Amino acid sequence: MQEIIKILISVGVLVLGFFIGMYMRSQTKDEQKDGKKYFRIITIVSFILVIIGLTTGKDWLLFTFAFTAIVTAQSLRK
Repeated sequence: MQEIIKILISVGVLVLGFFIGMYMRSQTKDEQKDGKKYFRIITIVSFILVIIGLTTGKDWLLFTFAFTAIVTAQSLRK
């Protein structure tokens, strides 16, 4: 039961990542143009670490970098 609650909280935080990413995108238009290359690098590295977290079973690695990937990916959207 505790594991299910932990997963639900983690998924809730990931959903918040979409909204945080959209808010940051709307507030930082200038930085997005200059740092687009870095946002792509951060997003790709985060997705790789998410896959590593999935394969090793380390939830903290999975959810930490999934959140980072979601937030930075929002900055790449137009």
